[in-house]
Amino acid sequence: MLQAFQNRMSKRRLSVFVDAELIEAAKSAVAHGRSENVSAWVNDALRHKLRHESQLKSLAAFIGAYEADYGEIKPDEMNRAVRRARQSRSE
Repeated sequence: MLQAFQNRMSKRRLSVFVDAELIEAAKSAVAHGRSENVSAWVNDALRHKLRHESQLKSLAAFIGAYEADYGEIKPDEMNRAVRRARQSRSE
């Protein structure tokens, strides 16, 4: 467990080009106390991206397994599911 913590905490320098508006957003987050510094803000963004990609991979695996058992999900089934989800959000 300690090794996992140490691996997570090791930092390395990275030089990248970033869109100007993202740099300003990071600086604003720091100025308003929402992040410790720009590096922490970027680190959080990368962590969110990694988690998002992992969730998409899991979702693709789930859908693949579902379709293997029950057949391909058809567009009309997807449309009905979207309508139901939107209705439940508005209630």
